[in-house]
Amino acid sequence: MSPLRRSKHCVYDLKYHFVWIPKYRKEVLKSRVASRMREIFGEIAEQYEIEIDTMEVMDDHVHLFLSVPPKYSPAVVVQRIKSISAKIIFREFPEIKKSLWGGELWNDGYFVRSVGDKVTAEVIRKYIKYQHNEQIGFEF
Repeated sequence: MSPLRRSKHCVYDLKYHFVWIPKYRKEVLKSRVASRMREIFGEIAEQYEIEIDTMEVMDDHVHLFLSVPPKYSPAVVVQRIKSISAKIIFREFPEIKKSLWGGELWNDGYFVRSVGDKVTAEVIRKYIKYQHNEQIGFEF
């Protein structure tokens, strides 16, 4: 993955680590379902210009490490991925819906953390603090 990505009006490096679980943390993401889920995540990413750095679909949770265009907030990214993937999975694997009492695939919550390669929070703090000091050169 290249460090900087470009869109029509900006250059960016926005990476997020997302984790979420199926409703009731049920172990429904097994074998064929997990394999299909990986494909679906790839299709959604391509549709929304999102780059998947790393992905893991476990029996009872999902990890996605994504590079996301700035036009999408983390909340929008999660909402779209969860919504689209649930519709497809329920259509292709109707038996899963029966094992989830509420008829929803994903739990409402999620974890997200912004992630940088070389640019840590401390590097940004130092850059801002010393930006007028020409003796200190920071490169991003």
